[in-house]
Amino acid sequence: MILNYSQPLEISNLTSWFDQYLRSNLSEFWTLLIEFVLVGIFLLAAYAVIALILIYAERKITAFFQARLGPNRVGKWGLLQSVADMIKILLKEIIRINRSDRFLFFAAPFFMIVASMLTFGAIPFGKGLQAIDFNIGVLYVTAVSSLGIIGVLLAGWSSNNKYSMIGAMRSGAQFISYELSSGFALMTIVVLAGTMQFSQMIEGQRFCWNIFNGHISSIIAFVIYLISGHAETNRGPFDLPEAESELTAGYHTEYSGLQFGFYYLAEYLNMFIIASIATTVFLGGYLPIQIQGWDAFNGIMGYIPSYVWFFSKTGFLIFLSLWVRWSFPRLRIDQLLNLEWKYLLPINLVNLLLMVILVLTGLTLKNLFGIL
Repeated sequence: MILNYSQPLEISNLTSWFDQYLRSNLSEFWTLLIEFVLVGIFLLAAYAVIALILIYAERKITAFFQARLGPNRVGKWGLLQSVADMIKILLKEIIRINRSDRFLFFAAPFFMIVASMLTFGAIPFGKGLQAIDFNIGVLYVTAVSSLGIIGVLLAGWSSNNKYSMIGAMRSGAQFISYELSSGFALMTIVVLAGTMQFSQMIEGQRFCWNIFNGHISSIIAFVIYLISGHAETNRGPFDLPEAESELTAGYHTEYSGLQFGFYYLAEYLNMFIIASIATTVFLGGYLPIQIQGWDAFNGIMGYIPSYVWFFSKTGFLIFLSLWVRWSFPRLRIDQLLNLEWKYLLPINLVNLLLMVILVLTGLTLKNLFGIL
């Protein structure tokens, strides 16, 4: 049984109706122009709202781990604290730094925002809720997300501050190193799925998610991707580029006001993007839990909107990320690089070879049990 997801709660039904309405009343050019503008506005709004939600969620979860309350003054349960902080950072003065490279100093934050925004647009939030669906989606996401490191390096160099420069060099070494492991982990699942297109990859997980389909090889790739993604976002215990006890604030020490806000937003959105890609590639994306032959159960699960499934899975992975951040001490730079080059990367290469063998010999879970 394959569900058609025609429930009225699906936003894709509304978008399909709106597209048909525009096409019946306007020319192709104006239809596409209006839809492109609306998609851009939606992505920008979602970008800001998700960041505010994540900031509030991290404060509350952190408070839970540390046996305190967290934000509880501005609004009920402190719900408006993130909004108040956003307004404050928008009103703060942008301080001009003497002897800095003015052009590069102002351009650097935009590399961070543009890189995360380009990646954000390729994420399938639900059925029909994807701005663009490339047939090389995995390669595209890996490529454009790597552009963010340019903003980090430019920020450190143009600030004319030794602490900023040290933080930028640390971040560059860390990001480039762990980008290899995250890329190989994704390629392991590409071998299993036989496609780089996110929509096809999701549909191929209808009755068996990729994390189970590839046996131990998929689980290893999943764990390595989470570790690598966590390191790429400079989150503890991989937060050496922003080590407050050593480098004050790292590569964005000299930034203030909205410029600092760009880095702050990008950091939280990158955490969401890592969890979203892991959900899409390993955990079935927006598909519900389905068991072949259990038609009644599948019908009940399929009635829950696809975007609810997607954000639930992504939220769980974000919670794991925060759990790790507040449970382990910061690594030294030599420990951080040793973990990547001496352990994760060799394991990744062997794991990729193992997945190729599993696929060529037909020993995946779908083949063994005849799952459609």
